[in-house]
Amino acid sequence: MTTRYSAFSLFKEGLAGQTGWQPAWRSPEPKLSYDAIVIGGGGHGLATAYYLAKNHNITSVAVLEKGWIGGGNTGRNTTVVRSNYYYPESVELYGLAHRLYEELSKELNYNVMLSQRGMVNLCHSTGEMEIGARTVNAMQINGIDAELFSPDDVRRVAPIYNFSPDARFPVFGGIWQGRAGTARHDAVAWGYARAASRLGVDIIQNCEITDFIIEGGRCRGVQTSRGAIRAERIGMAVAGHSSVLAAKAGFRLPINSYALQACVSEPVKPILDTVVLSPGCGVYVSQSDKGEIVIGGGLDRIPSYAQRGNLPTLEGVIAGLLEMFPIFGQLKLMRQWAGIVDVVPDSSPIIGPSSLPGLFLNCGWGTGGFKAIPAGGTLLANLLATGEHNHISRPFDLDRFASGRLIDEAAGSGIAH
Repeated sequence: MTTRYSAFSLFKEGLAGQTGWQPAWRSPEPKLSYDAIVIGGGGHGLATAYYLAKNHNITSVAVLEKGWIGGGNTGRNTTVVRSNYYYPESVELYGLAHRLYEELSKELNYNVMLSQRGMVNLCHSTGEMEIGARTVNAMQINGIDAELFSPDDVRRVAPIYNFSPDARFPVFGGIWQGRAGTARHDAVAWGYARAASRLGVDIIQNCEITDFIIEGGRCRGVQTSRGAIRAERIGMAVAGHSSVLAAKAGFRLPINSYALQACVSEPVKPILDTVVLSPGCGVYVSQSDKGEIVIGGGLDRIPSYAQRGNLPTLEGVIAGLLEMFPIFGQLKLMRQWAGIVDVVPDSSPIIGPSSLPGLFLNCGWGTGGFKAIPAGGTLLANLLATGEHNHISRPFDLDRFASGRLIDEAAGSGIAH
């Protein structure tokens, strides 16, 4: 059976009629107990299980997913990978994720289709350029590649933008990160699932958490739709449903869940080879490897778990897109969807122990979850394995809301959230 992907194995399987490939990951029945349980089969949950096995040699791990692998936010985002954040704590966190992404295809033996095509955050006024200059300076001081662009620089990387003299949102310049880009969302989930499974992790799909097993004031396992499963260490990485599971465990989180919509056009020939974000229009856009124009915008500020989104928000995003790129007005939209994001007061994630001993949190990523998957998995795995914070995760502990030591990255998304 062929277990490693390579040009040679592809050639060999071609000669053998493609009969020797193994399933990408195992689908075993759940055991009664494990050393650790990870709730959530999206990118963060699968990465946590992988790094538990790889970095800490803990292979008796179950990933419990109520649906199918990568079927939640991981399969519903706009695939942008970047680390151009402002505060040093955020730079360490997203910088770690970015570095891991750059080696991820090789490490997982699975092509995650990372395309470092660059990203430009546009500035539409003199005041925005002043803020942009300070932001670039802060990023450079913190070790992040960043450059302040002039209008000519923006025209060079995005020549189809609306540069007309009467444009509603004229370009005064922008903030450029050349290492930014996109990755294939389902490939990231599948790559982590395959690698974790090969190290002995059990991936259990269609396994919904119905309750927590609490004994002696400590979390000892979970009740699921497939029976009770016990473990002394449990990690929770369920994005927009974090507050729902926290309620089952008997505590509250400072989280509101919102729908974040996106859409794609019909595929066209290559026309946009970078990621463009306009804070003024409230829109960011890129072109996928298949040729689709991938379009995203701001949150629908009505708390909701409806993954279909709504038309008024979509209309606002499309209006902004056409201000940026009038040429896109002739395209047809192919599909539209929403993901459920978990937003906290300072727009930074929560990584650390919960108020229930034995249960650890990876949540509150808001709109930044996909780009942080490798770091979120690494840090939650470290917490589960050691019970202690890594220096990168320590500032994002839940206790910051009691101490007031917030990391206000509300502008880190580039769009007011």
